[in-house]
Amino acid sequence: MYGSPEVSLLSKEGDFIIGGAFSIYSQTSVSSLSAFETPEPFKCSRINLREFRFVQTMMFAIEEINNSSELLPDVSVGYRIFDSCGSTLPSTRAAMGLMNGEENTWSKNCSSVHAVIGASESSSTIAMQQISGVFQIPMISHFATCACLSNRKEYPFFFRTIPSDYYQSRALAKLVKHFGWTWVGAVRSDNDYGNNGMATFIEAANQEGICVEYSEAISRTGSRENVERVVRVIRRGTASVLVAFLAQGEMDVLLDEVLTQNLTGLQWVGSESWITANYLAKKRYAGILTGSLGFAIRKAKISGLLDFLLKFWETTFGCSFGSSTPGTKSCSGFERLQDANNAFTDVSELRISNCVYKAVYAVAHALHSLLKCGPSGDSVSHSCILKDNSEQRQVAEQLQKVNFTLQSGEQVYFDDNGDPAATYELVNWQRNHAGDVVFMTVGKYDASQPNWNQFTMNKVKITWAAESWEKPLSVCSENCLPGFRQAIMKGKPICCFSCVPCAGGEISNTNSEQQNCSQCPSEYWSNVNHSKCVPKVIEFLSYGETMGALLTAFSLCGASLTLVVLCVFFRFRHTPLVKASNSELSFLLLFSLTLCFLCSLAFIGQPTAWSCMLRHTACGVAFALCISCILAKTITVVMAFKAKRPANMFPQCSAPLQRTSVIGCTLIQVFICVIWLAFAPPFPHKNIVYANEKIILQCFLGSPLAFWVVMAYIGFLALLCFILAFLGRKLPDNFNEAKFITFSMLIFSAVWLTFIPAYVSSPGKFTVAVEIFAILASSFGLLFCIFAPKCYILLLKPERNTKKHLMGRNHYLLIK
Repeated sequence: MYGSPEVSLLSKEGDFIIGGAFSIYSQTSVSSLSAFETPEPFKCSRINLREFRFVQTMMFAIEEINNSSELLPDVSVGYRIFDSCGSTLPSTRAAMGLMNGEENTWSKNCSSVHAVIGASESSSTIAMQQISGVFQIPMISHFATCACLSNRKEYPFFFRTIPSDYYQSRALAKLVKHFGWTWVGAVRSDNDYGNNGMATFIEAANQEGICVEYSEAISRTGSRENVERVVRVIRRGTASVLVAFLAQGEMDVLLDEVLTQNLTGLQWVGSESWITANYLAKKRYAGILTGSLGFAIRKAKISGLLDFLLKFWETTFGCSFGSSTPGTKSCSGFERLQDANNAFTDVSELRISNCVYKAVYAVAHALHSLLKCGPSGDSVSHSCILKDNSEQRQVAEQLQKVNFTLQSGEQVYFDDNGDPAATYELVNWQRNHAGDVVFMTVGKYDASQPNWNQFTMNKVKITWAAESWEKPLSVCSENCLPGFRQAIMKGKPICCFSCVPCAGGEISNTNSEQQNCSQCPSEYWSNVNHSKCVPKVIEFLSYGETMGALLTAFSLCGASLTLVVLCVFFRFRHTPLVKASNSELSFLLLFSLTLCFLCSLAFIGQPTAWSCMLRHTACGVAFALCISCILAKTITVVMAFKAKRPANMFPQCSAPLQRTSVIGCTLIQVFICVIWLAFAPPFPHKNIVYANEKIILQCFLGSPLAFWVVMAYIGFLALLCFILAFLGRKLPDNFNEAKFITFSMLIFSAVWLTFIPAYVSSPGKFTVAVEIFAILASSFGLLFCIFAPKCYILLLKPERNTKKHLMGRNHYLLIK
């Protein structure tokens, strides 16, 4: 009956009593509750041999302590062990039974136990702690991992020897991330253990960039239809990895349905609750679970435990020495204990059993600190008694302080939250040579280490799902190829994405999970595939390209043509036409034009410090000399025809004036250029702003003001020359040179006025090409306009090369 007192399954009297609550039976049956009928008794069935081994481990530890002469000497320790049946209702009844004595009366200290070991589930532990905590009874769990139990405000008297799920859930997220699984399914127990653990896992998974396709909950006491639905959800899912945060009861229920629906090929990732459960590794489930991965408590050895377990003959062989009952065979006495192979006698995987062992010893050490042993200084013989007013609260206080080392060398202590050090082993379900499933340690997790070193792998080959040696792929979208980046799809999780090409100057060089492409350094650009950065193409006007070669050819052609004209003039230097043209200025003008043609070559080729300084200054000085010569010739012509002095006196006084004007006008330009070079000289510059995909190697002006001053001065000389030539264009002469100078200045001005907007707007090497074109065009214009008519007469019309033909009036212009 629900109202009847709870009686312990196993008990032993002693000076100290340690309570225990274990899920000895794992299957429950609950009748419907009614307010009008007495409820039927709560029934637990299906013995869990693994849990029964935990019970025997507790009894073994207590027996060891009672036989010890150092720990709790002269004091006996007893126990009272109840079955929590893996459910909150039986756990509550077990807690009430532990609070009461065997005779249903309250003890002197309001409780018959000094501490409780258990329970095996988080929900059961919470239910028990809410009762035992009222009486300040410390409770040490060997298997309750819910992170909620670390809350000291709600559970001030709770301790545990198994790490909190706070660490396990994060370890599972790191495990999934390590293997590149970004798209996983999840199933959990619908209780405190599963719900809290899965919530922590999903939070940690989101931080690691992992998406959970679905998260379903099942309960062993829930409807079968819900379990069937959950398995159908798993089957329909696209994730090939399933994270199962399940207690053993829910795992059993799920696996039965998985077998029914023949669901295979999943990569199981399990919690510590079932990942090392030997009974699951049997033939029935081995085909489904082989290859599973999960974190487990570190394996340990407990000396003498196997011999203690082998005493339980009947339980091991499922027989009875008394009258046999239907379905139970009689023991013959010839069974061999060494041949037994079940979860009860298997001590090869003492993980949770070791947690039970540590919990009992922790209580013993806490009780030992409360003893007052013998008279002071008596080292021969002494007796120990409990200190005055030693209550359960004092046991809890001493538990918080315990720090001891087991025979195995493992250190036991609790932090401020009552939790132990969080260390796990990563186990993989593999088959040995005999074909049996074994739990192979392939890595470890230590929460005390720095974040980057918490999770480490051993050099052990892993068996994957379906006993494959190839790691499964579980992603919503496969990683983008090099040269692409992830683009999140609207309405989809971040793990589902499309791949879009990287923009120019950006790369992704691996099959990675990059949501953004990497920007290349300033002097690099992406290759065609956007998979690596390559040096940018360096652009400048070179001799090797077509444009550079053509401009070089025109420059050399112009210089050569100018030298040919110079030779012609030198050949006919004594003729009236050459003399009338002022041979000295003509030769100087031809020399300056040669310089103008040749200085354009400084603009071609890779810019250097010297070429940059030479370009504009040499060009400026050459053109200043050229226009100065033309200006001097124009002044000479105008003055010659406007002169009121005798004609034979003019040439003698004009020659010094001509030289002075040419030298003076040129020196002004030289002075401007010297100032420019002294304070802000041009220098080579890599322009990476104008064109992203290339580097434009150009000459930076240093001082743009100085450049435009040089250009303005040339323009001023040209304008002055044009005005004077225009004024003298109608002078009475059969060969009026002022007309040709006027026309040449028109061409010169038109070229350079057109140059300014073209120079400012032209990109890269075309800026240099425009400047060279302006130099060549203006130079050719001056050469042809001024010297072509003269060469025509000198070479083709020699009969016009006479003084009489040249003079158009009765003035005598004697140029000697």
